[in-house]
Amino acid sequence: MSGLFEKSDSLNTPIECFIFNAKREEFHVKPHWHYFAEFIYMLEGRAEMRCGDHSYILNKGEMIIFHPSAVHSIYPAGSDLPVYAVLKFDMNRFNLTPAYAPKLKSIFQYAEKAGMKILFDHNLVEKMGCESIWAACLAESTDYKYGRELVLQSNIYVLLMHIIRFWLADGMIIDSRIIPQTEDYVIENITEYIDTFLFDNLRVSDIADKCGLSYSCFAKKFREQYGMSCKQYIERMRLYKAEEFLMFTDFDLNYISQETGFSDCSHLIKSFKKYTGVTPKKFRTDRASHKGSGYALLQND
Repeated sequence: MSGLFEKSDSLNTPIECFIFNAKREEFHVKPHWHYFAEFIYMLEGRAEMRCGDHSYILNKGEMIIFHPSAVHSIYPAGSDLPVYAVLKFDMNRFNLTPAYAPKLKSIFQYAEKAGMKILFDHNLVEKMGCESIWAACLAESTDYKYGRELVLQSNIYVLLMHIIRFWLADGMIIDSRIIPQTEDYVIENITEYIDTFLFDNLRVSDIADKCGLSYSCFAKKFREQYGMSCKQYIERMRLYKAEEFLMFTDFDLNYISQETGFSDCSHLIKSFKKYTGVTPKKFRTDRASHKGSGYALLQND
């Protein structure tokens, strides 16, 4: 099975905008992550949106945003299959900010760490005028006219400003804590390396060497970036893959433990129950019978 990392062509396709119709296509968006920001606007129906440790139900007229590098997935939420618009873009391309303000990427990184709202209900979406922005983006994506990317960018800028203004009204403060992180790419790129070799015998000391950092320096920077230790991150990613096996295959736990990098079946069961509160068997049974809205991995630092 492929890794969680989803490659994006930032150079040639820095912005993607399209409609996904679950009524016409096979619908289960498995856990994955990428360096793009991803926004979703529900046009019809409803769906379960999972992001990191949290689960949300997105209804018609609502919007959710997934920050860059966040592991996310999408599943059915009942029989009302969804039709939704997707906007994916490279946040690094959006740097035209006033001299007094940090880069947009830095603001969104801080908002993610501060736990600012990522799901916007119908009232907020209407208040921010998001429906017309989404309509404009979709129109530009279907008609490849002159200046298409510039028009898309201008609409995305407006959308981003609406979101930031809402966060500011909701208590976020733009101050010295929101600063450009010059070494982000070192840490972000190493997560791609971790994902590639997720099922090998990864050692944090070796990963630190890949970044050209000492163990202690790497450990500190990694925790600052992801809110957990590198060892915890590796286990979390392995658990995401175990979830995928449990939901979409009939392989037994011995096989799944081998394929996801756990030392044995007992290790998988213990770790899975620690983070989800249920055994792998119960997780698979509940998913198969479509009970509940799913179990989110719980951060336990």
